[in-house]
Amino acid sequence: MTSRTARVNEDLEPPHSNDIPRERDYGYDLDDSEDRENALRKIHTSGALSISPELFEKIYLSPQNRVSGDLRGTFANPTPLAIGGFLIALTPLSCDLMGWRGSGGNGAASTGSFFFFGGLLMILGSIGEFILGNTFPMVVFGSFGAFWLSYGATLVPGFNAYGAYVGSTTGDLAGLQDAGFQSSFAFFQVFMGLLCTMYMILALRTNLIFFLIFLTLIPSFWTLAAAFWKLSEDPVGNAVLGNRLIYTSGACSFVTCILGWYLFLSIMMASLDFPFQLPVFDLSRYIKGASDREKARKKKKLYDA
Repeated sequence: MTSRTARVNEDLEPPHSNDIPRERDYGYDLDDSEDRENALRKIHTSGALSISPELFEKIYLSPQNRVSGDLRGTFANPTPLAIGGFLIALTPLSCDLMGWRGSGGNGAASTGSFFFFGGLLMILGSIGEFILGNTFPMVVFGSFGAFWLSYGATLVPGFNAYGAYVGSTTGDLAGLQDAGFQSSFAFFQVFMGLLCTMYMILALRTNLIFFLIFLTLIPSFWTLAAAFWKLSEDPVGNAVLGNRLIYTSGACSFVTCILGWYLFLSIMMASLDFPFQLPVFDLSRYIKGASDREKARKKKKLYDA
């Protein structure tokens, strides 16, 4: 009887508020096999949550970190909102770049989705990640939200981004084919590719699907930049090569979309406690963080002593 009482008291011992929950079983762990309703009931009762690092990384696209309070139990997960906005903006653009069903025009017909799906939803997702303390997805979603707003604004005649190159104040469409505009706009794609290269390296601490998304975005941006430069040099002589490069850019981004839709479905299934889950192949267990390495070093030093 005494041992049973001691065990109950031990289980009721509150975790440290600013620490990641310890590995010891508190009786309210949430992992892939836990019943969601039962887990949430225990969370509301205890006021704390112990979530497996693999599930945390899968849902939030960020290694498990420390936050004050119970923000993740108070607010919804903003990650799928931002990913959904990204996909609805990029998927039609990929089809346009590949010229499917006679489409084209650098995605001008989808300008509205660039603003309200790619821009608005990704910015909202970034703000949500900021509130939850998830730095990496916050920066990724915020920067891509700004990209979609910038890309959409470039195609809006009122911003006169391309009309200025032909002396127009109303956004003359001829400016889209102007050598100066194409050559200048290519630099935007180049440095977005550079940004994705950095994100790709950092995504090694998340999962394989997120890593591959950035890996396929890099050639998409850079081949599109190469197409703009080739067409600016000789619109007639380089027309075939330029169109092939644009098609290649669309094909690469379409692969990105396939990976993105898979990731979106995987996160939503995990959020809704679906009977089966789609793996995203967690990489954080293989690429340990600096703090984890330091803890391992101190533990080894303690054992050696």
